[in-house]
Amino acid sequence: MLFWLPHSWRTCRVRRFTAALTVAFLIATTGQSHAADPAPKRVLMLHSFGLRFKPWTVYAEAIRSEISRRSNVEFQDHSLVVARLSNDKSDGPFVEYLHALNAQHPPDLIMSIGAPAANFVQRHRKELFPNTPMVLTAVERRRVAFDKLGENDTVVGSTNNTIEFFENILSVLPLTTTIAVVIGASPSETYWLEETRRRTAPLAGRVQIRYYNELSFEEIQKDAATLPPHSAIFWLLLNVDAAGVAYEGPGALLQLSKVANAPIFTHDQSFFGDGIVGGPMHSVIEQSTKAAKVALRILNGEKIADIKPSFVDVASPIFDWRQMQRWGIAERNLPPGSAVYFREPTLWERYWWQITFTIALVLAQAGLIALLLFEHRRRQFAEVQSRQRMTELAHVNRFATAGELTASIAHEINQPLGSILTNAETAAAILQSQRPDIAALSDVVELREIVNDILQDDRRATEVIRRMRSLLKKAPFELKQLDLNEVVQETVRFLSALTVSRKFEMVNVITSDALPILGDRIQLQQVILNLVLNGVEAMKDTSHESRTISIRNARADQFAELSVSDRGPGIPEDKLKQVFEPFYTSKAEGMGMGLSIARTIIEAHNGFISASNREHGGASFTIRLPFVG
Repeated sequence: MLFWLPHSWRTCRVRRFTAALTVAFLIATTGQSHAADPAPKRVLMLHSFGLRFKPWTVYAEAIRSEISRRSNVEFQDHSLVVARLSNDKSDGPFVEYLHALNAQHPPDLIMSIGAPAANFVQRHRKELFPNTPMVLTAVERRRVAFDKLGENDTVVGSTNNTIEFFENILSVLPLTTTIAVVIGASPSETYWLEETRRRTAPLAGRVQIRYYNELSFEEIQKDAATLPPHSAIFWLLLNVDAAGVAYEGPGALLQLSKVANAPIFTHDQSFFGDGIVGGPMHSVIEQSTKAAKVALRILNGEKIADIKPSFVDVASPIFDWRQMQRWGIAERNLPPGSAVYFREPTLWERYWWQITFTIALVLAQAGLIALLLFEHRRRQFAEVQSRQRMTELAHVNRFATAGELTASIAHEINQPLGSILTNAETAAAILQSQRPDIAALSDVVELREIVNDILQDDRRATEVIRRMRSLLKKAPFELKQLDLNEVVQETVRFLSALTVSRKFEMVNVITSDALPILGDRIQLQQVILNLVLNGVEAMKDTSHESRTISIRNARADQFAELSVSDRGPGIPEDKLKQVFEPFYTSKAEGMGMGLSIARTIIEAHNGFISASNREHGGASFTIRLPFVG
């Protein structure tokens, strides 16, 4: 019998079946993944003295880092605390502890860090998993018991000639007479004390070597602070001092570096950077990298019997630039091939682009200043030349003005000369009479009047000539304190003859107040003459009755004001600003330089001149000059 099931029920059954298959697939996949991912290898690291004792902690950290970077490894760390003591009564319980801890899951590799740990595992190799591969590292060749190395043991250590560290000190500091050796009192340090004494025996005649193995660290600091001149300190090892105090990290070395009065050297790069000068030292990176590679080869299944013991030589010398500066050590004293670290960059290396930019900016500014000074000098030279040319041109202009005044000047001179001649003839006639009565009162009076007239006319002619010579005199531009009223009055007197010859009237209104200014008398007179002659020329076509030149002086704020006006046709409005330009003229025979020279002269007096048209006809020129004082 067949039963027809609803569609919703069938859909629900399909979904449940699909979910079940998915869960089963995930479980199977997860199981395969765990099966494919092997368990991490177990490495037992046995440390000398403790987990934080230098130099071994530095090697251990470098080895762990290199192995972990390349393989899935689980580390188990143990410290050989008993190495600090001078007996091995605790070895047995410690071996039993390690064996019990790893009985069910023996380690895949044993690594000893440092000579105390290496000596410990070699003494108890039979009890410590004899079938487990073991690598002795961070150990010097002389501390390895080669006769106890089994088929599952190998070494990645170091080798050195102890005396070379001392030879380095004497090479870098040739004047050294005393070397103090920092060494502790633990069994391992005692071994290196005797070894160092034996190896440095050839230096007995060259340098005195003192050892700190019988001093506490406080006593070591006191002695290091009072060492004689030309001394050096060699940091060999300080794990436990004579007082039984243990020193783990770099603290003791840093404290000693602060108080010591001599530079400190060492044999191991793990101390480099903590107050050590430098020299040939064991390379932490080189030895740790090599030890990590050997460990990885073993963990990857390579037979340890195929890996022969290897030893790393002392690395090339390196030095701390900061300590060299502190102790005044010159680079020329360093061994060949030395590398200097921690060198502070020079000012140029640190700020080269700022210095370059600043120098470029300074050079640009210097160039700009030089250019400005050159241009300023050129401008000054041009101004001097321009002033000289202006003076010469003004002088020429005065000659031209004098030419225009020739007729009036001649008339003004002829009058006194004619009068002098008449008076002289009259006097001669009196004196040449047949019976001159010199004693007569009438003759005396007449002769006296004649002489006075001659003197007066002579002075008049002399004044005319003086004014002409003053006008034509070529003198340098010189500012002196003047009264503008006097300058105007003198110029008006000079022009008095011109009013007759040119048939015009001159009206001058001069203020009673003094108008003190700084000016050149001749050049200011020239300006007034030019303005008056221009006005006279402008009125040549007007009727005689309206030919009037007005000269007025006044005080206007902080300026002395002078105006010269005429009753001519005036100046076209669009030409008012051009009349002072060079070579502009309304005269057919003019050069167009008179008003330009006038403006140049007034501006040289720190004043200004302007032109305008009068309301009832004619032009007016106004000059303003600053008061002095």
